[in-house]
Amino acid sequence: MIHPHTELAFISPKIGYGVVATEFIPKGTITWAWDKLDQVFTPAQVDRMEDVYKEIINKYTYRDQKGHFILCWDNSRFVNHSFNSSCITTAYNFEVAVRDIHPGEELTDDYGYLNCLEPFTCLPEPHTSRTKVMPDDLLHFYKEWDEKLISAFQHFNKVPQPLSFLIQPTYRKKVASVASGIEPMDSILNCFYSDDESKMLVKEGLLHSYSYA
Repeated sequence: MIHPHTELAFISPKIGYGVVATEFIPKGTITWAWDKLDQVFTPAQVDRMEDVYKEIINKYTYRDQKGHFILCWDNSRFVNHSFNSSCITTAYNFEVAVRDIHPGEELTDDYGYLNCLEPFTCLPEPHTSRTKVMPDDLLHFYKEWDEKLISAFQHFNKVPQPLSFLIQPTYRKKVASVASGIEPMDSILNCFYSDDESKMLVKEGLLHSYSYA
């Protein structure tokens, strides 16, 4: 579910539509959380679909750490990519604002942490040398994203959280401890889809830890 103080808006001819804030959303706010209306499809289910449905899945879904395709039921599926995204996903099945988002400003994600199936070229952006989203971006940029998330969690208990009721019971205690500075945050690397190749990296010691203090 997307933050209630957002709406769908036309961004530009090249970008199309996106999600913008209708009110000030401060850093540390949950901007999206998985809910019971979001649909989950296994790769096998997608393989059995007609092409028209596969196209929708490829356009509007992200993949979770199990490799399942998640189709958001609301405007969340229109959140656009940015290499300097205003929101970042967490290991707790929700996203947070990693900087203040002002009215009229877009809510954006870096698609690099959404386990894309194939590389794709993006519109050029200032202050980055990245030009493509790659399927293994999480392996290369997780520390950078973790640092932004750790900073955002320092504000978590100080800002309104209209979506906090959607934090899943499995994560509630840990999120409370992280936000209070009692426990270290689990790395965004936990969101990486661990296929056979990544499992081999873990076995060889190239991926050491899935927590980031």
